Amino acid sequence: MTLLGETRRSRVWARDLGMGARFAFSGQQGWIRTVLTAVGVALGVAMLLLAASMPQVMSSQETRGDARQINGISGSTLGNVDPDAKTERTDRTLLSADATTAYHGKDLFGRTLQAEGDHPVTPPGIDRIPKPGEMWVSPALKKLLDSDEGAGLRERLDFRTVGVIAEEGLIGPGELAFYAGTDSLKPGRGVQRVEHFGGVQQKSPADPVLILLGTVACAVLLMPVAVFIGTAARFGGERRDRRLAALRLVGSDTAMTRRIAAGESLAGALSGLLLGGVLFAVSRRLIGHITLFHLSVFPSDVRPGLLLGALVVLGVPVVAVAVSVFALRGVTIEPLGVLRESTSRARRLWWRLLIPLLGLGLLLPLAGELAGAGGSVNEAQVSAGVVLLLSGIALLLPWLVERVVIRLNGGPVSWQLAIRRLQLSTGTATRAVSGITIAVAGAIALQLLFSAVQEQSTQMAEQNRADGREVNVTDITAEGAAQADRMTRALKSTEGVASAAGYLSADQEIKGKDGSYATVIIGSCARLRDIAAIGSCREGQVFRAEPGKRSDAGDAGDVADEATAPPPGGSTLRIAGPGGKGEADWRLPSQAPTVKSELSASGVPVSGILATPSALSPDRVEGSYNGWVQLAKDDPDALENVRTTVFRQNPTASAATFGRAEVSAGFVQLSRGIFAAATGVLALIAASMVISQIEQLRERRRQLAVLVAFGTRRRTLGASVLWQSAIPVVLGLVLASVSGLGLGWALLRTIGSPGMDWTVVLPMSGLGAGLIALVTLLSMPVLWRLMRPDGLRTE
Repeated sequence: MTLLGETRRSRVWARDLGMGARFAFSGQQGWIRTVLTAVGVALGVAMLLLAASMPQVMSSQETRGDARQINGISGSTLGNVDPDAKTERTDRTLLSADATTAYHGKDLFGRTLQAEGDHPVTPPGIDRIPKPGEMWVSPALKKLLDSDEGAGLRERLDFRTVGVIAEEGLIGPGELAFYAGTDSLKPGRGVQRVEHFGGVQQKSPADPVLILLGTVACAVLLMPVAVFIGTAARFGGERRDRRLAALRLVGSDTAMTRRIAAGESLAGALSGLLLGGVLFAVSRRLIGHITLFHLSVFPSDVRPGLLLGALVVLGVPVVAVAVSVFALRGVTIEPLGVLRESTSRARRLWWRLLIPLLGLGLLLPLAGELAGAGGSVNEAQVSAGVVLLLSGIALLLPWLVERVVIRLNGGPVSWQLAIRRLQLSTGTATRAVSGITIAVAGAIALQLLFSAVQEQSTQMAEQNRADGREVNVTDITAEGAAQADRMTRALKSTEGVASAAGYLSADQEIKGKDGSYATVIIGSCARLRDIAAIGSCREGQVFRAEPGKRSDAGDAGDVADEATAPPPGGSTLRIAGPGGKGEADWRLPSQAPTVKSELSASGVPVSGILATPSALSPDRVEGSYNGWVQLAKDDPDALENVRTTVFRQNPTASAATFGRAEVSAGFVQLSRGIFAAATGVLALIAASMVISQIEQLRERRRQLAVLVAFGTRRRTLGASVLWQSAIPVVLGLVLASVSGLGLGWALLRTIGSPGMDWTVVLPMSGLGAGLIALVTLLSMPVLWRLMRPDGLRTE
């Protein structure tokens, strides 16, 4: 009997769900409602599938990055590698040096290659080593070089393009990358002998602060999507309830009516799921042509994982049905009509406050967990806290709108129409704007956290000029003072350079102090005066330089504390012997005068030994050229010209403005991903609000037509629609600002950040208001059409 009862119950459920599905596609109104629901759900599904693909995207990019590592070591760490590298020369080895550069704010990955045998190994993506004067380029770099925008870059990369790097050799389709051939490399400073490409390098533990930022970003970006899917499932609710009342008239009971409603919602959700899959497939094909915030993705990488994909496919229909059934809790569907709780008791506040307070209770115990070095983050606790706080906004907004509009009265006709409509259906009005409210609150909190993390992840060089027109040039190998002088002359003759100076620098071991080194700078008296406040100077002299104060740079004491003090007079350094052969001792004169240094190529005052060539031959130290350039204010291309000069002298060198932010690679990658995802979420919110607004206007089609028939001006009705959108939005933005600041404050306590940037409220709130204005403007043509006399017709 039990089995028979279960079978019968299953048949009843299947029959009623099938009937609801048929109603979803019956009649013009049913089709329109189903299409609106399907489109809304499809937008959310496509966004969720893209989000579910992010782990695979990151994994694929990491794999391709590992594949082009040199001897298992990434190119960014080659400067810390022993140049000998214990790799013997063979027929398959080659020499390589980092040639990464930048062009108008765009980073270019580059390496110079020089084969040492007839069968050298090749990097992924190319099938042969380029000969001297040749290069392989990525498709994006080839496009840039062929355009007018790349004229300056063509002058810098003065190589003949012989091939295009394949997908397996690039992080993304928009990456700017090249491999250039040369014959001037030799093992030594900055040059590595390569025996193989690829190999998984031991990864350092992920920064817990970046994990926190990524966790918060996921919660903030996905919450509006989830809210919109729930809102889309309730499109056309009033018309559906009237259809269900007709079913009660012909004999269906309450349970059957709810099952039919569930079937109707399920049909729209499944249609949206299929359409969302199509949108995902289309966007996946197009994503390879899109670059946002210097982030690009290969379409082949965009595929959701099995678990996350199944969660989206199964979860969206369940959520849609649950939302529709839950919406019927305050509706009594009788054979002669629908009774709504239009005079229901006021919404209660206590349980709506309980949810965000619970979220705050989860975040506050984490205060100080990530302050300083070390620490870990509980992703589940952070996610739960953020989701509960943002959910509290969606719960508090209907209560706030209800409390405000119930006290509003009087005013113009358009205002009274809007207020009365809001008083009768507060829930419908707030559902339309809850997504943007949550998005703005989350964006404010995320921006607060993002700014604090960026400040912690950034090390600023000393800002030596208020106008930021100084450039430091570092890491150019210079064999003697003559070559250093040639580099300085080349910089001075570069177009857009007002002045330039440089010196030869080396770190030499201090004898008797294991592991201690002193910076040695060799140059003429004129060059040394560019570095320190030296009065009398003659060939053969040596000076001890200590960080001093520069009259136009502010106090240099902050950086002086971190600098290594120069060795005392009489110290002995280990240097190369005469002619650069062997090792020898060199004694710092005991009476070497101490001078105050003012500037170095890194922007930090020098601390070390300043020597003239007669006192210490440049041939006895393995040094590098370091210099700085003052750019002309009236030449916007001056920095790129300097980079071109430096690249031609030595592609491994770098040239960057003083005060440049050195941001961790993990932070850069994460920030680009967050802003790219935020752009997609904002586009989704704009599209979802247009659909929601159209659905609300359709629900009031007859009322609008009646008002026009009785002489109400169209301008008045248009203004009333604007007020109906503006009032919940203004209240929502106020609530979002307060909640976003509260959430941001709780998150900042986690990383131990003392201050808050209150100004982030203004752009976020302005963005939300502008989005609402755009949505209202786009809905006006639909409003004019619905106010025609044929709106009085009914099925």
